[in-house]
Formats: sequence, structure tokens, C-alpha cells
Amino acid sequence: MILASEKIKNISNLETELGSIKFVIPNIVVKELKRLCEGDIHKSKVATAALQLIKDFKKIEISGSYVDDAILSYIKSSKGVVATLDLALKKKIKELGGSVVSLSNNRIVLEPSKV
Repeated sequence: MILASEKIKNISNLETELGSIKFVIPNIVVKELKRLCEGDIHKSKVATAALQLIKDFKKIEISGSYVDDAILSYIKSSKGVVATLDLALKKKIKELGGSVVSLSNNRIVLEPSKV
């Protein structure tokens, strides 16, 4: 949601810095954002902006009861790249062989897998 609420310095250079990118959004993440739209006013505004930002991204079906668990299950099989700021989730993704796109000093950075 941070991409929808903060100015990111290098977003226009993302493909130059990271290579060809195709953004996909897990269905469970879309559901979570919609749920957040109904709660706290600040989270609702940011979640609404995030939904607007991802509206044209390809949606993928992944299953699970919890967003983090579903993402981790997907990474186990795909070894993809996940965009997140969640420190615990980032650590688990990298331990499973996935990489993370995150932010550092308002710049997008790639954090490679630990495997």
C-alpha cells in the first residue's frame, strides 16, 4: 500500500534497474485490500489508493486462509519476487528462495534470495 501513498524516487526507472517486470496481484491480496477499505479511515484511504493502482494488474488465484501464508506457499513453488515491507514476511520469502522488492530511503530495492 505504500506505493499508493508515498512518493517513490526511482519508480520510473524500475524496469531499467530490475529488468522486465510483469506485476501480478494474488486474489487474496485484493480481498484483504477491500476488507481494509471498510475499516480505519487512514487505512481505508491507502487501501483504496492501492486498489486503484493495481486495477489493471493481472490477478492470480492462490489459496490460503491468511495472506502471508498464501504468498509463502506460492513462493515455495514459483521462486518469484514479492513486493512487501513486512520484515517477517521478507525474511521468510528469502529463506524459501524468493526475492523481495522493497523500499529503502524512498527508493525501490531488490533484496535477493538467501538460497
